[in-house]
Amino acid sequence: MDRSRLKRPARQKQRQTPKITLGSSQTVPEVVPKRTQILRAATYDSTRPARPGMRRARAHAHNTLQTSHMPVAVAPTQTTQQAIPEPPPTPSNVTTPPPPNLTPIDMSLPGPDSPLHEIRLIRRKKWHKLRLLAARGTAFALIILITLGGLLFSQSYLKLNKVFKGTTGTVAALRPNVNPNLLKGEGSGRINILLLGRGGGNHDGPDLTDSMMVASIDPVNFSTTLISLPRDLWVNTPNAGVMKINAAWEAGEFKYLGKIAPGSTNPAAISAGFSSVDQTVGQVLGVNIDYNILVDFQAFQQAVDTVGGVTVNVPTPLVDPTMAWENSNNPTLAQAGVQNFDGAQALLYVRSRETTSDFARAARQRAVLVALKDKIETLGTLSNPLKISGLINVFGNNVQTDLSLSNASRLYSIIKNISNANVTSTDFSTAPNQFVTIGNIAGQSIVLPTSGLFNYGKIQQYVRGLLKDPYIIKENAKIMILNGTITPGLATTVANQLKTYGYNVFGVANTQASGWSQTMIINLTHGKDLYTQHYLEQRFGVKAINQLPSNAISTNGADFVIIIGSNEVNSTQTKTN
Repeated sequence: MDRSRLKRPARQKQRQTPKITLGSSQTVPEVVPKRTQILRAATYDSTRPARPGMRRARAHAHNTLQTSHMPVAVAPTQTTQQAIPEPPPTPSNVTTPPPPNLTPIDMSLPGPDSPLHEIRLIRRKKWHKLRLLAARGTAFALIILITLGGLLFSQSYLKLNKVFKGTTGTVAALRPNVNPNLLKGEGSGRINILLLGRGGGNHDGPDLTDSMMVASIDPVNFSTTLISLPRDLWVNTPNAGVMKINAAWEAGEFKYLGKIAPGSTNPAAISAGFSSVDQTVGQVLGVNIDYNILVDFQAFQQAVDTVGGVTVNVPTPLVDPTMAWENSNNPTLAQAGVQNFDGAQALLYVRSRETTSDFARAARQRAVLVALKDKIETLGTLSNPLKISGLINVFGNNVQTDLSLSNASRLYSIIKNISNANVTSTDFSTAPNQFVTIGNIAGQSIVLPTSGLFNYGKIQQYVRGLLKDPYIIKENAKIMILNGTITPGLATTVANQLKTYGYNVFGVANTQASGWSQTMIINLTHGKDLYTQHYLEQRFGVKAINQLPSNAISTNGADFVIIIGSNEVNSTQTKTN
């Protein structure tokens, strides 16, 4: 086939974007820079026209360095406003027609009105089962470098310092036999790692983190929970403005550098990117991020080649005409069945999304990662010093993390005790936990909470139930709550709140006499269950005692009795929000 016929058509020089109203008064300003202007300005144009077959509506609408690009400020009272305007029709003044031998690609922006939307919903169901199966091994696959870190630490490979050069301190949960007083509150007994995947190199938006996942590790009961974040979630990034969440890392990176410099290796800029995305993800999930791992696509390809390729069971043929030019002009990237991929083939398989969906691509990425993890763990790989050294060289050039070598070694000692059966995964778009929906802002498809823009209350409540503190679970102390006030239902309200954090509240009742002004915590375990005691003391702001204030109080075999005083009447509502 004549390769000249596959040249991409010229890009449109300019596209006018109308102002979009959110709520009653807020608007998204017009932003129409050209690609050549992007390198001089301090922001990407998220509304530039896509190249044929490469619909990449990027979310870079942040005011990092350009004062004329003001962020959208949506008041909390407007979060229930769901009337997102329809996108403007895509201009048709493309200068060069599509290649005649390729199937024309629908260039309409993805959204609820797109003809591809219904097709993608159907395909999403087909991929759901595969996604769940693949996700069971993802925690280990995405933390391959930690596993290798533990293995090589014992072999004194000094090259590890190229990878584990982080200066972040050791979080309390990472310490063995941690002192309860070092834990800040419920949930701080877990280790939360934000796993980020970016295109890197010459890919469009090389520093956009299109793969985002939190691996929350329970170091006490040896389990892991994976939470996938939709890359198109519309967020308000601290000190940067509104954007898709996949732009939060680069927003911090570019803000520190004072310019757009994709692929920067400046440690301070990388750290600034981690800080930016950590705060953003924390606002969405309601949890603290302890450590970060950032991997680019080149690490995929080189790692696969280093271990001699991977074996993947492809559920259906993957056909993508938009990537045929990278596959010897063959639009079929992978046939159905068991396939042996080299690095280049694996990379095409995990990058393609134009003819499927982001959900399907994520499933393919996880499947390849699991295959890579299995290959690394084979005896032939781990016993081959050259392959191990090669993997470390790959990671050193294409992986960024704020984990230190000692923290990575400690983390490995925990992870090696977690079996795939103790890895669970979730997202926010799969029934019955559907907490996000699709919308459209400024001509680009976005994801937003079903409760309204920037309203993450339901998401946080769901996450809190998933990520229970391991020490609360292990002690499983029986708690009785007594209402010592005249406010009806107060004990039940407090009990329901504590249950969301994993406390074992087995009964509520009223005290015989009201008039208790201060809340009391009574530990009846004779000095045991100190983690539960510590968390309760922090929550209620009082010190526990070891003796009941009255013999008339019936404990019914409780380990802890909490008498709710009138000081909790005003604070309970605040704590439950």
